[in-house]
Formats: sequence, C-alpha cells, structure tokens
Amino acid sequence: MDTSLSAPLIFLDQDDLVTGWSEGAKRLLGWDASRVIGESFSEIYDERGFFIGADGPVDLDSVSVPTPDQGRVIALRNARTTHLLERLDLTMTNADVIGAWNWDVAGELIFTDSRFASTFGVDADKAEHGLPLQEFIDRIHHGDRARVAAEMVRTIESGGAYAAEYRMLSPGGDVRHVLAQGKLVEAEDGKPARFPGVLFDVTARRQAEMEAEAQKERFRTLFENLESGFCIIRMIWDEAGNPADYEFVEVNKAFARHTGIEDAVGKWMRRDVATDHEQYWFDLYGKVARSGEPVNIEYPAEALHRWFQVQAFSIDSPGSDSVAVLFSDITVSKRAEMVLKASEEELRTLAQSMLNHVWTATPDGMIDWLNDQVVAFSGESREKLYGNGWSAIVHPEDFPGAAAAWAESVATGETYQTEFRIRRHDGAYRWHVVRATPVKTGEGVIRRWVGTNTDIEHAKLNEAALTELNATLEDRIAERTEQLLQSEKALQQSQKMETIGKLTGGIAHDFNNLLQVVSGNLQLLAKDVDGNERAEARVANALAGVKRGAKLASQLLAFGRRQPLEPKVINVGRFVSGMEDLLRRSVGETVDCEIIVSEGLWNTSADPTQVETTLLNLAINARDAMDGAGKLTIEAGNARLDDSYTDLHDDVSSGDYVLIAVSDTGSGMDKSTLERAFEPFYSTKPEGKGTGLGLSMVYGFVKQSGGHIKIYSEPGHGTTVKLYLPRSLDEEHLEAQPVTVGPATGGSETILVVEDDDDVRATVVATLSDLGYRVLTARDAQSGLAVIESGINVDVLFTDVVMPGTLKSPEMAKIAQALKPGLVVLFTSGYTENSIVHGGKLDPGVELLSKPYTREALDGRIRHLLANRKQRAAPAARQIQPSAAAQQDHVPPITPAASPAQGALTIILVEDEALIRINTADILADMGHTVIEAGTAAEALEAAGTQEFDILVTDLGLPDMKGGELARQVRLLKPDAGIIFATGQNEIPDGADSNSVLLKKPYTDDALRQALDQVR
Repeated sequence: MDTSLSAPLIFLDQDDLVTGWSEGAKRLLGWDASRVIGESFSEIYDERGFFIGADGPVDLDSVSVPTPDQGRVIALRNARTTHLLERLDLTMTNADVIGAWNWDVAGELIFTDSRFASTFGVDADKAEHGLPLQEFIDRIHHGDRARVAAEMVRTIESGGAYAAEYRMLSPGGDVRHVLAQGKLVEAEDGKPARFPGVLFDVTARRQAEMEAEAQKERFRTLFENLESGFCIIRMIWDEAGNPADYEFVEVNKAFARHTGIEDAVGKWMRRDVATDHEQYWFDLYGKVARSGEPVNIEYPAEALHRWFQVQAFSIDSPGSDSVAVLFSDITVSKRAEMVLKASEEELRTLAQSMLNHVWTATPDGMIDWLNDQVVAFSGESREKLYGNGWSAIVHPEDFPGAAAAWAESVATGETYQTEFRIRRHDGAYRWHVVRATPVKTGEGVIRRWVGTNTDIEHAKLNEAALTELNATLEDRIAERTEQLLQSEKALQQSQKMETIGKLTGGIAHDFNNLLQVVSGNLQLLAKDVDGNERAEARVANALAGVKRGAKLASQLLAFGRRQPLEPKVINVGRFVSGMEDLLRRSVGETVDCEIIVSEGLWNTSADPTQVETTLLNLAINARDAMDGAGKLTIEAGNARLDDSYTDLHDDVSSGDYVLIAVSDTGSGMDKSTLERAFEPFYSTKPEGKGTGLGLSMVYGFVKQSGGHIKIYSEPGHGTTVKLYLPRSLDEEHLEAQPVTVGPATGGSETILVVEDDDDVRATVVATLSDLGYRVLTARDAQSGLAVIESGINVDVLFTDVVMPGTLKSPEMAKIAQALKPGLVVLFTSGYTENSIVHGGKLDPGVELLSKPYTREALDGRIRHLLANRKQRAAPAARQIQPSAAAQQDHVPPITPAASPAQGALTIILVEDEALIRINTADILADMGHTVIEAGTAAEALEAAGTQEFDILVTDLGLPDMKGGELARQVRLLKPDAGIIFATGQNEIPDGADSNSVLLKKPYTDDALRQALDQVR
C-alpha cells in the first residue's frame, strides 16, 4: 500500500480512547500505532488545540465525524498544507497557470485537471481518469520532445524536483512556451510512485525576452556603428559632493577617432588622460547626472583647440552617476559656418526658381525652411510647417512610416528617401517621392539636410493599374479574348450589313432612274389618252405600280443609309403622343396600345418623317407578331449608355440618348431569327405577307441618325425593340410641313437639265417642254458648266447628283451660282452618296427632289424656288424704282410710331424665311401699317391671342404648322380678321374661307396693297 497516499485518521470509542491509528496519522504525528492505541485522546491533543507529536506540538486542522457505536473518527490535515492549497488555487486562478498533473509512474498514466487537458487538446474526462504519457509527449514541439523526455527520465532516476521549459503545440497549431515544474514522490520501498506538477504559460515572457535580446542587439549595432563619438561615463564626486572626475565605462568605435584616446574603458579623464581638462565639462555632466535633464550644446575644448557638439543624457534615474555622451568634432564646421551660410543663401535662391518642393532641415531633422512651391501647394504657412509641423500635411496612414524613416536617417546621417501622400490646399492627397541628403562638413558632420518632394501621382496610378493588370492578367486575357470574338462577330455582321447596304443603295439608284423614265412617260401618256377611260385606268394602275416601286427603293435606301435625311430637333414624347390616333388605327381595335412618356424627356435630332415611318413599321410588325390581338407598349425616356455597355457594342459611343422602346406580347424570336432580323428581304411572315424590309429600313435610319438599335426577344415571351437616338441640347423645332403641291401650271423660264442617263434625260426634257419651259441639256457636269459659262440665259439648273467625270455636280452648282448669282439650283437623285449629304443629313440650303417624282412635284418645286428668288429680289427693285402707287401719290413712307396714315392696319406677318419677312415688313411699314412679325405659327398664335390686329398675312409652308391650319385657328380667335395667303402656289389651301385672298409670290407693292384692300 502506498502510505504516502494513506489518509491521516484517528479512530476513538465512546470514552475517547484511541482504537485505530492510520499510516497517515503516523506520518503526521510520528507515533506508531502500538504506542497510542488504548491511550486517551487527551494524551495526543492538548487544551491549546495542538496535537502532541513524537517531536512536540504540531499545528494540524482536524475534522471529527461521529460513528454509529457512539465513537468518532478524527481526520487530520496539516494547517500549512491547507494554506498552501489555498494559495495554490489562488495562484492557478490568477497567474499564467495552464493546469496541474499527477503522473502515476508505476501505472504509466497521467491524471490532469480540465485546463491542462484543454491545453494539450485531449478529452478532459479521459484525462481526469488517466491517459498514457505518450498522449502528452506527442504534443510537445518536435524540437524539444527528446530533451523533455530525457529530463523526465533523469528526474525519475535521480529523484527530487523537476523543472523544464519547452515549446508545445496548441490544438489550433500555435506554438506556446511553457514551464513544467514538478517533484518525484517515492513509495516506502524507495521506488518512484508518482510525479505531480504544474504547467505554466511563459509565452509572453519568452517573447519579451527574445524581443529584449533583439532590441539589445539593435542598440548594440547602432551604438557600434554611430559615426559620432559615443561613450558612457560614471561620475566621480569629491567629499563635498562636487563633480571631480569621470570614468569611461563604455565607448564606441568612433570614440577613439574623435578624441584620440585609446583603450579608454576604465580610465579616469582627469587622473589618467588630461589633468588640465576644463572644469565646465565635469560640471556639465554632473548636472545631467543629478537632474536627469539632457543637454545638447556646442562647447570648446580649449586645451585641444577644438569645438565639440555634445549631447549628454542620464541613462538611469535622476541622481545616478551614469551619463551617456554623444559628441562630434565641429571645429571645421565652425570655421566654415560663415561660408556655409552664404552658400545656403545661394541654395535657397536657386530652390525658389525650381518647380519642385524644396526644403531644408537642421541636423536633428527639424524643418527650418521651405520654398514657395511647398507653401502654395499645401496652403499652409511656413511657420506652421516648421519643426515637426510637416506632419500636418502628410496622410495619416503614411506618417508613421515616413516619420520613422526620417528619424532613422537623421540618426544615421544616411540619405532619406521614401514615398508618401501630401495634402494639397484643396484637401486632395497626392503621392510624392521625398528625398533628403545631408550636407556635411569636411569631417563628415551634418550641417543640415536638403530635401525635395517630387509629385509621382501619375506614376502611382500607373503602378496600381499595372499591379491590378498583373493580378488579373489571366482573367483579363480570357475576357479580352471573348470580347475580341464578340467584336469579330459584330464586325463580320457589320461588314455584311455594310456590303448589303452598298449593294441595295446601288440597286435603288438604278431602279429609281428606271422608275423616273417609266413615271415620266406615263404622265406624258396620260395627256395623250385624255378622255379614253380604259386607257386612263391603265395609266393610273401603272403609276400606282411606280409608287410602290418608289416605296420599295426608298426602303432599300433607308437600309443602305443612302437616303437624305432632314433632321429637326424634336421632343419624341410629344411626337409619339401626336401619333397615338394613327398608331391605334394602324394596329386595330383588338390590340391594346399604351404610350408611356417619361417626365423631363430630352430632345433629339432626327428626321420627323422617318421617325414616324419607323414607329409605324415597328407597330405593324408587333401587330402581326401578336396575330392582331395583344398589348403594344411604346415608351419614351432618357438613357445613358456607359463604357461598360459600349465596350460590348462597337457600333455605339458612350453618351446620352433618347430611348424609344416598342414592346409586344407576341410570339417572339429565337436566336437564329434575331441574328438575321435586320437583313433585307428576310422575313418570318408567310410568303406574300411582307417584303422583309421593315426592320432593315428601321436599322438603316437609326444608324444613319448616329443612333443604336437593340432587339430583346425570346420565343413565347414577346419582343422589345429599343431605339437610341442621340440627345440634342438645342431648342425643339417641330418638323416642317410640306407645301401642298397643286396642279402643274408650267412656265416660260429656261431650265438646264444635266443628266447622264439618256432615257431619264429624254423623259425630263419632254415633261418640262410639255409644261412650256425652254429646256437646255447636258450629259455631265463639265458639259453643264460649259453651258453656263457660254453666257446663255439660264433660270434653273436641274441636275442629277451622281455624275460621271472628275467634276461633280455640287462643284458645278457652286461654280455656276458664283458665275450667275440668283441661279436656282435643284438637285435630283435616286440616292445621294456623300456629295450633298453629310452625316446622313442634307447640307443646309440644298434643294433635293428625290427620284422618282411626279410631273406636278417637279413643276411645283421649280415654281416655288423661282417665286422665292423673285421675292428676295423685290426689295432691291423697290429701292431702284418706287412703286406706281408711290409715284402717283407722292406721299413719303410714314412709320406707325410717327403719324399713322388714314386707314392704317395692324398686320400679323407670318413668314419662315427671314429675308422675305423683313422685306415684306418694310413694305407694309412704308404703307403706314403696324407689323407684328412671326417666323412660326406658334409665334403668330401667341401674338393673335395677346394683341389686337386686323389682318393675317401668312405663307403656306411653315416650320410647325400649315398656313391653312394657322388661318383656321386665327379665325377662331378673331372671326372678322382678314386672311391673305402669300405663297408660290396657284390656289388657296383646301378648307380656307371663301373670303380669303391669294397673294402669289413674287408679289409687288401694288399686288400687296390690292390684297389688303380686298380683306379690309
């Protein structure tokens, strides 16, 4: 039995006689059982509460437990053991104690508490009941495992206490330093019985020790490598307590070089080195030792004929004898101080002329001067930045590293170079490379630092971009490869569409010429068969076929982006809303049509006629896709296409667009159909149900307008077509209304026809001749110009745009108008290439009659242009020759503001061509009338609603409304107002009042006066 584990128990009967004595009781009191059994308990326990042991009184704690036979059992515990256990428990609770163990050496099991088990990562319940020793050995760091095992074996063999420090691996894989302390307990037979102990966590202490050792080594390295002399001295005091000498305790390598004192350690300065050394040196160091206050001074050493810069500071607590001294010989620098000062002035002057930031600092790193560029950049005063004030403009994240590097350079005298962000006066931070070099004396002593700050913001951005590029290079390559594949696919599609566009444009051009020949001859034939109803019907059917062919050619030109556009700045929201009735009629009552217009919609520049045609095409396509029943939604809103979108679509640029989205609930399209949706003549409709040119025309119009088109569709989920038209910042202008074309009246003017197609030329000549015009012809631009240069009178130049030869039609027209000012030029073409159309838009001032055209359209355009020419020329004629009425009356013009003439009228004059409007206003003012000028119908209506007037004089072709409609609305505002239509047409518009008057351009003063008299 292990008596060391036997409990100390005393068994008493009811008379307090000892009846039992355990081995534990013998261990505590020293009595054998035979000595005390039968004795009274009072023999071993006195009245003071002490137990009587074989060696005298013993202070024990005891617990008395009664027994069934009226006796009791006394359990003993050493009072000192109790106190120790309490202290141990307190220590283990509050100190870095990991846990305790008890190793049963004989049973080769270790019993531990829960904390010990948790630290080693073993099950606490199993550890409490004993685990094999190897379970814990395996968790010791492999570098320490063999040593710890050997020490444990040695302790078991030799006995006594055990203490070992080693590394162990925590369950999380961290390395911890621990201290194990224990003691071998032997059995009575002297063999090892158990091995209890406690494990302490000493990780923090070990790390502190290693850091202290590393810090000590760093300081030792710094100490040994200082360029300045450095020493630690111990002050020697006299009996009165005054400094009398000092002993060199430690010196660095530079010490001997600066002082010339060899093997200084252990020597006294005055006693062993220099008996005449100045007393103020001893007083200086004595004050530092006693007060603990450091000093930094320059002092001369008279006996050595030198100057020294000295830094001295106490290295222990104030009142100690130890002082550290850092010093440098500054004799040469003192002598050169004046020279250096002059040099510094030159440096500062030079620095002020530099664009970089330039600054200087004292040897201890305090900024003492800045050039103007630093002040201007930072917006701070010099005074605020001096010393350590520069920290205020350094980015908080960068300052610790920058300051540490600066401190190190100041301490070592090495060049300072680092990068950090400096705050600009507007609060923005920019990266700079900051470099400073020490200016030293001949002896190597730093006199000052000169530094520069160079802006490297762009370099940093490039570096960051390069880093990001390298980090994501593989992904970017894959992404770029995919983009290239998509771009190649888009390019192929674009090239295919472009090729088809050129082909269709060329076909349309030739087709229009053929249609013009057919149309012209049919119109001539119509006169020959006048009265023959059967023949007239056939001619009419043939002309209807020409119109269908012209529409087909127009669609081909639209797809090929060869149609001449006349863009206007429009608000799509108002435009679409104005088409609502037309759209509803086009799709039928069984289709629910909804129009949604966003607030604040931007303007766009587009050809209004083509926008209308485009929306009608899309609406009809949607109706067909829904089999005539479903929901059609047209939305107009603002959109911004950013780089992330345009990078994937090469045919569109980033920017602001007006979006028109047309959505239906129809059958939708699959991927293969989507890829071919814009191809001409491709259609999913049954044969005979469509031309396949609707979407092609939409595509061509949008691209020609500088926009973008995208289709979103899935089978069974409908289709959305999105049109993106570029935003316009100009004011809105509503589309111009075309002048109504009346019956052809003809004329007697001379017209030069320039046309390379013989059949077309012959047809045009016949048509114009039939209308009474005198016709001259030329087959190319060069021949046409020759006719003009010959001096023959020509009133109108009617020329095809596309001509063979080196001289092009537009150049011919410019030369002709320069030779003959006032010459009317009218172009015609099946398509226009880029000669008079640029960016898909008709050049300003260019008049174009697209093929095929009717006899009435040709004559109407010629009469309109001739009338405008004559009207513009009328004021010049008036200045040369007064009107007949003026010659008869001999009355000078009277302005309304002076003395109005008898019967003076207030007239609203509406004319969109400014020159004609101004000239007519002058004529009316000369007649004594008050004129209210308006360039648009909107301006006229505003004047009519706010001002009194008598007569409205209006052109028929206005930018925002037909003249006839304007007259009707003016009648509603003022029923008795007189209405005069001033136009190049031959009759007043349909629906006009019978009492309205037609004033045919060009008109004279007398004609204008007569018209006014008719409507007074």
